[in-house]
Amino acid sequence: MSDNKRLKPGWKVWRFDQMATNVNVRIDNPSESGMEHYVGLEHLDSDSLKIRRWGTPDDVEATKLMFKKGDIIFGRRRAYQRKLGVAEFDGICSAHAMVLRAKPDAVLPEFLPFFMQSALFMNRAVEISVGSLSPTINWKTLAVQEFTLPPKDDQARLVNLLLAMEHVTTCHEAIARHADHLSRALLSDVLNREWPVVDLGSVAQSTQYGLSINAGSDGQYPMLRMMNIEDGLCVENDIKYVDLNDKDFEAYRLVHGDVLFNRTNSYELVGRTGVYELEGDHVFASYLVRIKTNPEKLEPKFLTLYLNSDFGRRQVLAYATKAVSQANVNASNLLRVRLPLPPLEVQQQLLDEIENAKSAEKAATGRRFSAEEMKKQLLAEIAGGAE
Repeated sequence: MSDNKRLKPGWKVWRFDQMATNVNVRIDNPSESGMEHYVGLEHLDSDSLKIRRWGTPDDVEATKLMFKKGDIIFGRRRAYQRKLGVAEFDGICSAHAMVLRAKPDAVLPEFLPFFMQSALFMNRAVEISVGSLSPTINWKTLAVQEFTLPPKDDQARLVNLLLAMEHVTTCHEAIARHADHLSRALLSDVLNREWPVVDLGSVAQSTQYGLSINAGSDGQYPMLRMMNIEDGLCVENDIKYVDLNDKDFEAYRLVHGDVLFNRTNSYELVGRTGVYELEGDHVFASYLVRIKTNPEKLEPKFLTLYLNSDFGRRQVLAYATKAVSQANVNASNLLRVRLPLPPLEVQQQLLDEIENAKSAEKAATGRRFSAEEMKKQLLAEIAGGAE
């Protein structure tokens, strides 16, 4: 060890080539490999050992690497992306990856991928990468790197705890995913029933463009912009400020229940819509349109759900003026957008049900984050071999 610190009892220093074999079986013609699965770096998720996506050998050309079930596929290009996965099937992978197989004399096969997720290993991997645009690790350099490992009994203990954390994380990911699917299904169910279909203009009290004024880091009033609309709500991210006289402030002051519609930007962003429920005094920028709904006919959050849905977006883009990479929906065309109009009680019931699903999704996401933090703490034990 470079720092000559005394090791804890049972811990040993190993070169990486004593811990793992670099499996370098090259496949020159992927389509003739006889394999069914191809795993590229794009199929690996950062900080996840699970390989959830893959292609086929027919999708790719040029030389690839063969891997077997249980092998580790490690993204040696741009190691800072922290991409590695454990194969659950045989296949071929990108040559920008390494295929690694544990050497049981030094490390338990189940422990090695967790070790490689640790900050100890990943920081070293980034340090030894070469190249500026696409920094890459060479096996010869990685092979001689030295790491301290706990005894196998401790490795087995850590594996059991880490697998438990992985299971918790996976379960909460699934809960959050199902809750999101439930929200979409609830909305789809309501929108696909037979309701009267009306123009937005018939259930909106008014529309208004925002302020054409430059905002900055100083000013009397916070001004909401496109980036202040997230997940159907107005949020205070990267707020800019403007100074206004009393008349202009009153004209552009947002009130609870206002709906803000992003009228111009890329096809992905135009039509983004959020309800204003923030505390304090806010105004809004010129590329947003404020919609005030008729409260006896249309809940603001129901309108927002609709306009942000696939159903509503198709309607919005049908009335957009389109350029090469941008679209624009002016207020007049926005009022022509068609929407189904359930009774208010049905709208509110849907909003309540979706709110419950969103709460479950948020809770599951929070628990998943806690499990991931516990996993990081366990991985930190791997760096604790020196006293």
